[in-house]
Amino acid sequence: MSEPDIFYILGNKVRRDLLSHLTCTECYFSLLSNKVNVSSTAVSKHLKIMEREGIIKSYEKEGTFIGPTRKYYQITFSRTYIATVTPNLFWYKGLDLHEAPEKLGKYNINLEELKLSHDNLTDMIIDFIGSNEQLSRILDALKDIESYRNWLIEEIKDIYLKEIGDMTQLAILHHLLLYNEATVDNLSDILNLKEREVLKKAEELNKFVPLIIKDGVIKIDEEALKKKSQ
Repeated sequence: MSEPDIFYILGNKVRRDLLSHLTCTECYFSLLSNKVNVSSTAVSKHLKIMEREGIIKSYEKEGTFIGPTRKYYQITFSRTYIATVTPNLFWYKGLDLHEAPEKLGKYNINLEELKLSHDNLTDMIIDFIGSNEQLSRILDALKDIESYRNWLIEEIKDIYLKEIGDMTQLAILHHLLLYNEATVDNLSDILNLKEREVLKKAEELNKFVPLIIKDGVIKIDEEALKKKSQ
C-alpha cells in the first residue's frame, strides 16, 4: 500500500476528532457519529476517506448484548510524523513506532558543535550536513519516546477500563495526558457534551486521578498525584 496522505487526513477537523476518539478505544459507527457535531452522512464520508488512505480499518463484531452485529473502526498503524515549512525549508518524514518499548538509552545530541558564523560556502555546507546528523539523532530519540508513550497509554487505558470502566472519564484523562491541560469549553467541543456534563465527568475522574479544576481549566494535579503514589 502506498504512503497515506496524512496531511490531507489531518487537514479536516472532523477527521481529527474521529481519530482522537479512536485512540481511546475501538468504536462502532453510531457511537462515533454521536461524538462529532456533523451528520451521520458526513461521518460516513470521512471514515471512508480514512479507510481508503489506510489510516483505519472497519470490521464487524457482535456486541456484548444480544443484537445485530456492529461495524467497528480501528486505527491501523503507529507512526509519528514531523514536518517543517519555512521560506527556506520544506520537508517531512514518517517514523514507524515500535509495538512495545525497546531499550531506552542516552542520545548524543550536542548542538554546540554547530557554528553560528562561517567564513565560506564550504564551511556552511559542512555544518548543514552536521545539523542533519544531529537531527537524525533527535528523530531517533523522538521515535523511542513516542513508542514508549504509545505503549504506556495503552496500558493506562486497559487498566482504567477494567477498574473504572467509564469511557468519558477515560477520554478526558487521555486528552489531559497528551496536552497537559484543557478548557472545559474545548473538552465540550471534542466530546460533543455540554459543559456541565464535562465538569461532572471531570469531578468523577478526580476521585481516581487528582485534578485541578479552576476557572474553566482542567489539568492533572501532579503534586497530589506524586503524594498518592508514595
